[in-house]
Amino acid sequence: MERNSAAQEQISAILDLQHRAHTAAGSATAEQRRARIQRVIDLLVARADDIAKALDADFGGRPEGYSLMNDVVGSITALKYSRDHLETWMAPDERPVFAPYDQLGATARVLHQPKGSVGIIGTWNAPVYTLMSPLAGVFAAGNRAVLKPSELVPRTAEVLADAVSAAFDPEDLAIVTGGPDVADALTSLPFDHLVFTGSSAVGKLVMANAATNLVPVTLELGGKSPTIIGAGADLADAAHRIAVGKATNGGQICVSPDTVYVPGDRLDDFTGALREAYTALLPTIEDNADAVAIVNDRHVTRVDGYVADAVERGARVESAPDVPLPATGRRRPLRMVIEPPADAVIRQEEIFGPAVVLLGYDAIDEVIDAINTGPKPLALYYFGTDVIEREAVVDRTLSGGVTINEVMMHPGLQDAPFGGVGGSGMGHYNGREGFLEFSHARAVYESAGPDLRGEWGMLPPYTEQFRAMMAAQVTP
Repeated sequence: MERNSAAQEQISAILDLQHRAHTAAGSATAEQRRARIQRVIDLLVARADDIAKALDADFGGRPEGYSLMNDVVGSITALKYSRDHLETWMAPDERPVFAPYDQLGATARVLHQPKGSVGIIGTWNAPVYTLMSPLAGVFAAGNRAVLKPSELVPRTAEVLADAVSAAFDPEDLAIVTGGPDVADALTSLPFDHLVFTGSSAVGKLVMANAATNLVPVTLELGGKSPTIIGAGADLADAAHRIAVGKATNGGQICVSPDTVYVPGDRLDDFTGALREAYTALLPTIEDNADAVAIVNDRHVTRVDGYVADAVERGARVESAPDVPLPATGRRRPLRMVIEPPADAVIRQEEIFGPAVVLLGYDAIDEVIDAINTGPKPLALYYFGTDVIEREAVVDRTLSGGVTINEVMMHPGLQDAPFGGVGGSGMGHYNGREGFLEFSHARAVYESAGPDLRGEWGMLPPYTEQFRAMMAAQVTP
């Protein structure tokens, strides 16, 4: 990709402005940090209806109530939590000083100081939340920020750009809009931290750009989100909760259930239960305003292509509700792709849409092995009452987070980290962990007495007595 020199120049000027402001002002006070966060909350409150309407238009069908819940209220919740706790997080962390320096009255502490300016690149599927949720931690840590919303939701990006520009001086918070070339320009600059939420393929490009300036990154990438139906699970309850997860945002969520493992002798029963549960939520699709549309034609083609490829390879597909694919528009029923072979595209790629893979299994060890063979997922779900089985799943796998007997709940915990591991990302935010992610932990040692090292024989010329004293410290 040819780099957008105009965008790079624009963002570089903003970054220089923020760096100079940060250097001149020093570390922001708790009061200043709270005020910045409150200003973001206020702009979201003021423009909530505009944001919801823009999202509906950008998606070609997204319930405004859902957009208010997910993007506006979800963002405000994260911002309020950071606003109300940042002073406690900012307190110096006193640390012990070990012998012999403790005998000199020395003290040590860790200060969590702002890094400077943070670039945040959001997604199209949750375009407000994926900007504002990390911004809560960025501002709580005392940083400044530059936001880059997704170009796939241009109306939403325009509303956000207008709101941010009206509420903030760019030396504190700025927003830049445009396509991948703008994101490329942004990630090539010497920010003090970068946050990217999106696909693994683009995440690799972001990390490569950041490496040229040794910029630390937080990457939230996604993955296959395996969902396990344990031997003793209540099928109807599990199907209902998974149906809710798949209906949410039309399955276009990084932690949406992707591949469901079901005991082989219960696979048909679960398929029927999932069809019934999903149909109860969305009995019609084509003209149903409650059904979230796939964001654009390219992604419609992508999801439809995954399903068609699986069928060509021998998979069975059932729909919920059981209706033909709409002749027009971008809404789709949930396609349940049953037992596709391992080489099917839908088994390899994150679905990110209204389809789900259903696989039968004989023993839980098969599922654990399958999960461990693939990239580490952002989310893992387990349904069941068998404590031994549940703990085996949690202990013997690794994922960004886990939700038990429910789906997609752990990312909403404000007092627990949200982030990936391995192929699903690195770093995390939410609450205190977000504050720590965007802070520099700076050790401070303070001497309070005379230097007695010479008297203790710890300075040159070294004596045999000193060597013996050190040798005595070499203990297991």
